[in-house]
Amino acid sequence: MSFTLPQLPYAFDALEPHIDAKTMEIHYSKHHQAYTTNLNNAIEDTEMKSKSIEELLQSVSSYSPAVRNNAGGFYNHNLFWEILSPTPQKEVNGILREKIEQKWGSIEEFKTYMKQVSMARFGSGWTWLYVKYNGEIEVTTTANQDNPMMDTNLTDRGFPILGIDLWEHAYYLNYQNMRADYLDALWEIIDWKKVEEKYAILQGIL
Repeated sequence: MSFTLPQLPYAFDALEPHIDAKTMEIHYSKHHQAYTTNLNNAIEDTEMKSKSIEELLQSVSSYSPAVRNNAGGFYNHNLFWEILSPTPQKEVNGILREKIEQKWGSIEEFKTYMKQVSMARFGSGWTWLYVKYNGEIEVTTTANQDNPMMDTNLTDRGFPILGIDLWEHAYYLNYQNMRADYLDALWEIIDWKKVEEKYAILQGIL
């Protein structure tokens, strides 16, 4: 199979003022498109072409850096666009809310922890809320385009349900070096309904 850039579910300017239209256009049509194109080039004429993106990530240590970087970039951005919305559900509900409150005390303390972890990431990377193989939720940060699904991570692997892009191209036009302001603004457009749906699906699997 060949991987295809997914259709963005909203217009470039739909997430303003939190993410500006020019950033969205460049991020999606240049960066995400490049990961998609380069992934297809990296797996062309190989057995990898028959695998799903999840299968590639879960055994990515067996493949080249080009596959690791571009498969991660393709998957991570797919998830990122999906959990953002111009009309988000801003409140966390149900079992996921209970799990977050059990682990971090409150939703606000969870958000504070996500911000601390994100600010501590040196250089480019991502911050994740993910579901571990034992069913527990956890927060971690990864470098570059890595994510918790990859088998390069030998501890606490799992399935991402919320990802925050920490690369400067995700925010620099609007926020310059103010990563903290970008992180605060994201909560205004993260759609917890989508995150809850991902968690619910995993509950049926794990």
